[in-house]
Amino acid sequence: MSFAQQIRIPATYMRGGTSKGVFFRLEDLPESCQRPGAARDQLFMRVIGSPDPYAAHIDGMGGATSSTSKCVILSKSDEPDHDVNYLYGQVAIDKAFVDWSGNCGNLSTAAGAFAIHAGLIDPSRVPENGTSVVRIWQANINKTIIAHVPVCNGQVQETGDFELDGVTFPAAEIELEFLDPSDDGESSMFPTGNLVDELEVPGIGTLQATLISAGIPTVFVKAEEIGYSGTELREQINNDAAALARLEQIRIAGALRMGLINTPEEAQQRQHTPKVAFVAGPKDYVASSGNHIAAKDIDLLVRALSMGKLHHAMMGTCAVAIGTAAAIPGTLVNRAAGGGERQAVRFGHPSGTLRVGAEALQENGQWQARRAIMSRSARILMEGWVRVPGDAF
Repeated sequence: MSFAQQIRIPATYMRGGTSKGVFFRLEDLPESCQRPGAARDQLFMRVIGSPDPYAAHIDGMGGATSSTSKCVILSKSDEPDHDVNYLYGQVAIDKAFVDWSGNCGNLSTAAGAFAIHAGLIDPSRVPENGTSVVRIWQANINKTIIAHVPVCNGQVQETGDFELDGVTFPAAEIELEFLDPSDDGESSMFPTGNLVDELEVPGIGTLQATLISAGIPTVFVKAEEIGYSGTELREQINNDAAALARLEQIRIAGALRMGLINTPEEAQQRQHTPKVAFVAGPKDYVASSGNHIAAKDIDLLVRALSMGKLHHAMMGTCAVAIGTAAAIPGTLVNRAAGGGERQAVRFGHPSGTLRVGAEALQENGQWQARRAIMSRSARILMEGWVRVPGDAF
């Protein structure tokens, strides 16, 4: 009996922010995978090592967490005033599924750096020394991201002294701007039209919730209403199956209320969005790194789930939602931060703290987000070829 030989595909393994994934140029993918569809999904699942009933990704490039089961495609942009198109696939760990419904804010950082590394940027836009401004079209959500990538001797500067909680080693700082991060359409940043809703959650009851679509659709609830302090670390939530089930029920209820799904069953095919997060006022706590975080050094606490698990730090897109909601007086996030008008917040997450800025304003009675800004870092971990069986897709 003969079996298909492995094929190799040019690929780059990169960390971006507190995530990492396998990056491809569109032109390097097998022809059948250069367009959306089953072949592309099958390829990405095989690259990552999913679906894996052992939840270990031993036979793939994934790391068996939502932060590490990711693939990215970049190509030269056909959008006016943009350099590259960036398409992101979140690969489920134990299911045969790739979610294309949202962006990864952390890997947006790596997308800017990879665009230069991969020769997708016009050389005239890359200085010999200084900062290259990479204009990214986020093709999952049709939004613009601007990455300010440091360059030294014509190459991306990856090493540096910028420290990011949730990442072990320092690196060079990359500033990201998310332009108009809320969804298009009248009042769509708050799909229900309310800054705070009474959210009916089967089996749990009625919770206050801020349902916002900025960066990524997110359901914010108050930590105290679901029995938490906001200082919880990953293991406290992820080792509690009943807690994860309750939080998934909140996510499903929020998704239904936001109009993202029509039935609860559809949530299984939309695992990446919306996110669910719980917020609280500032408190002292010890981060997963062992560092002591003082209440006086943060504005609020936020814990967020991704793909059914508490994130070890904070998703970049969820940070955009946090910053935007914090800038709008009356949301649960704004209230947790002390209320009032603010253009930036520093929040505590399981790995430490993160500062995010946002500009939001009211026009004709509707809130609109103009931009959100944060700093991350990125670097290449490995480059060359990824190999998969020739009949995998």
